[in-house]
Amino acid sequence: MSTIADNIGLVSARIRAAAHAVQRDENSIHLLAVSKTKPAQAVREAFAAGMRDFGENYLQEALGKQAELTDLPLSWHFIGPIQSNKTRAIAENFAWVHSVDRLKIAQRLSEQRPADLPPLNICIQVNVSGEASKSGCTPADLPALAEAISVLPRLKLRGLMAIPEPTEDRAAQDAAFATVRDLQASLNLPLDTLSMGMSHDLESAIAQGATWVRIGTALFGARDYGQP
Repeated sequence: MSTIADNIGLVSARIRAAAHAVQRDENSIHLLAVSKTKPAQAVREAFAAGMRDFGENYLQEALGKQAELTDLPLSWHFIGPIQSNKTRAIAENFAWVHSVDRLKIAQRLSEQRPADLPPLNICIQVNVSGEASKSGCTPADLPALAEAISVLPRLKLRGLMAIPEPTEDRAAQDAAFATVRDLQASLNLPLDTLSMGMSHDLESAIAQGATWVRIGTALFGARDYGQP
């Protein structure tokens, strides 16, 4: 039975191979360990194997893990849908937010980010596949939203995040991720982050410019959504 450390090694090898295949520097691609539904002990094991950045979708679950892991120098990324009543806790307890899709949410994060913390790193989530079930702003709304967020205090707009419609068709994966890359390039802003690619499609995401790949299942195994 493979361990989390083994899995981290396998995923890291996939990232290296994908980077080399398109002549990219492997160090320009960062691995975000998506630890949602996994216990704090799994985060400890991943930390022991070299991981420092962890992504969480559910605020209360994340805060519980953070409280158990205060002895570790971890960087926490919020990657799930954001409700207005959750923004204060997110602003106070995370280094990155990948899932901002409305100006109201960004304004609240800006207002509620503690002054003694560094600016909160922000990615705008774009619904690149147009799925009704997915969060994210539309490509048409992106330019105005990005401009508005870029000037908010206590935030640092870093780039875009997307979760394209799942497919095993590599050409379709490439097209979706290329759209995200091109949307970012069309913005007249100093952005450096493309948060895209998961366990099943990280090679395609890297080929199209991903700088963060968000990996859960390939690191921690299948999720048990029956857990609190």
